[in-house]
Amino acid sequence: MRILVTGASGFVGTALIPALRRAGHDLRGLARDPGRVSQRLPVVVGDVLTGAGLDEALDGIDVAYYLVHSMEASADGTSFSDRERASAERFADAAARAGLRRLVYLGVMVDEDRDPTPHLRSRLEVERTLLAATPESLALRASIAIGHRSRSFRFLVRLVERMPVLALPPWREHRTQPIDQRDVIAALAAAAAVDLTDEPRRSLDVAGPDVLSYGQMIERIRDAMVVGRPTLPFPWAITPIAGRVAAVLAGESEDLVLPLMSGLTGDLVARDDRWTSLLGVRPHRFDAAVERALADWERFERLAAR
Repeated sequence: MRILVTGASGFVGTALIPALRRAGHDLRGLARDPGRVSQRLPVVVGDVLTGAGLDEALDGIDVAYYLVHSMEASADGTSFSDRERASAERFADAAARAGLRRLVYLGVMVDEDRDPTPHLRSRLEVERTLLAATPESLALRASIAIGHRSRSFRFLVRLVERMPVLALPPWREHRTQPIDQRDVIAALAAAAAVDLTDEPRRSLDVAGPDVLSYGQMIERIRDAMVVGRPTLPFPWAITPIAGRVAAVLAGESEDLVLPLMSGLTGDLVARDDRWTSLLGVRPHRFDAAVERALADWERFERLAAR
């Protein structure tokens, strides 16, 4: 099949391209800066936000992967939710013009029975826009991806590495189902050709087998790093100031950290495990995922605390 990968320079796109190539697909990338795409493939210069290059990128394509998220602040002051909405609508319109058959979107896990935060609501709106854009479409909703280039995982590792005492706010009790990056990539790769006859537009929760609180995740990352970091239950909810402090400690953008932390208002667990049989993936356990991610990390940069 002829496949377009948007976000080809991101950590998911970079890992997905070799998996799709091994499956024998004919690949094309879309990127604002082709120089940042590390994989060798034809790349169309384009931008989902402005719509530039979309018609050229989608020409003759059977399946498109939408792996674009807008978390950082913009120069004109528009919110990430406004940018995400505009980007999804422009891509959906271009997909319809091109007669695209299937669109695959990687989003985030969300509890639709609870009023979502602005961050999660934005992801849900993008999903709905994209699912309606093509005759066949599949949205994969994931919690925290455990991989050495996953910004959420790197944020947790940096906090463990740099904080002598791990002060954990009340969201430490909320549970989720982190997933190994390898399993996310396997699910995405299978999504190109999976049979969607029974339900041509659907969303699936892709999740690891372990249901863990955020506090347990941090403690098990700490144990895998073999560092002595006592935990201290913190009685107050995270504030914008505390979120900015955490971002500085982790060396991460507050535009990423603050929306992520604001979304930790309750449990985010999978609705079911249909994805494993439909996409043919046997997910890794959390501890194995962390060990692999830390080992991959240390191939490229040193972990001071390990």
